[in-house]
Amino acid sequence: MAILDKMDAVIATSRTEMSSFAPRIITIKINPEKIRDIIGKGGSVIRKIQEETGTEINVEDDGTVSVAAVSGESSRKAIQWIESLTRDVEVGGLYLGKVTRIMGFGCFVEILPGKEGLVRIGELADYHVPTVEDVVSVGDEVMVVVTEIDRQGRVNLSRKAAMQRHLARTEG
Repeated sequence: MAILDKMDAVIATSRTEMSSFAPRIITIKINPEKIRDIIGKGGSVIRKIQEETGTEINVEDDGTVSVAAVSGESSRKAIQWIESLTRDVEVGGLYLGKVTRIMGFGCFVEILPGKEGLVRIGELADYHVPTVEDVVSVGDEVMVVVTEIDRQGRVNLSRKAAMQRHLARTEG
C-alpha cells in the first residue's frame, strides 16, 4: 500500500492524452471496395505510405485498416494519406486541389487522387475574370467547393464559393 500511496501522490489521475512518443496502433474502417486504392499495383502505394511515414499498415478484407506507429505524428500522417485515397467526393465539401489543365471555359482541378472536377471561369473569382490564366496556372493549389456531381459523375467545383466560405469564417 505504501508504494500505491507514493504512486498516487505523483500521478493522481491518468493522462487525458497519450504521449506523442508512445507507440500506438490505430484502427479505421474504410469501404472494402477502396482497398485496392491503398494497396496499389503490386503493393506500391502501401509500401510508399509505410516508408514515408515510418508505420506498419495492415489491411483486412472487411475494410479494417490498422496503422502501427512509434509516434502520434507518423500515425496521423499515414491515416490522413489513407483517408485521402479512400475518401469519396461530397457535394458541399471543401477541398484543396491542384490545377491540372486549363481550357478557355475554366480549369480542371484534381481534388482527390484520380478525381478531377471543373471550375468554370465564372466560378474562379467573385469578380469578372477575362481569362482563366489571369487567376490560375497549371500546378497551382486552390481551395474549391464541390457544387454538383451530375448524373454522369462529372464534378463541378467553385473557387468563388470556397473564397466566400473562408471570408465568412474569418469575419464571423
